[in-house]
Amino acid sequence: MADRVRVNERIRAREVRVIDEEGAQLGVMQPFEAVRMARERGLDLVEISPSADPPVCKITDYGKYLYQLSKKAHEQRKSSRGSQLKEVKFRPATAEHDYQVRKNQIIRFLGEGHKVRAMIFHRGREMAHQEVGRAKMQRLLGEIGEHALIETPPRMEGNVLVALLAPKKGAAKSAAGDS
Repeated sequence: MADRVRVNERIRAREVRVIDEEGAQLGVMQPFEAVRMARERGLDLVEISPSADPPVCKITDYGKYLYQLSKKAHEQRKSSRGSQLKEVKFRPATAEHDYQVRKNQIIRFLGEGHKVRAMIFHRGREMAHQEVGRAKMQRLLGEIGEHALIETPPRMEGNVLVALLAPKKGAAKSAAGDS
């Protein structure tokens, strides 16, 4: 983005709307006048909105402007990668302690703002007794109900019982604050 920013003499518009370093509008003027005003203040004239009519330019320190742009882009990247899809896998015969560990993992993932796909794999003869897996999934959904919204209810996909969970809006903040 920084390579497309025009500065000082590179501004090619006939007229520009000028904003000073405090954000006050100085009006519409020719670029050479705006550059002269910026130079008198020891700053640069930076084109911040080239698509406007007339283009908007700001009197500011160019290095500081680039720093703020990169900082803003970094914040956007940081916030956009906030949500991932996590998978937690069970079996119908998962032992109680392992079940609790996985349940706590799901609660932690939801607290961090991630979506969770809870999966119960059935093998061989376990397919004949799918109600065992369904009972385990219903128990899980009941125990984590205060932390999760059920986006897709439990359904069989082949030999896997799958449910998609999303964090509740208020629960993510309170769980993150507890740690």
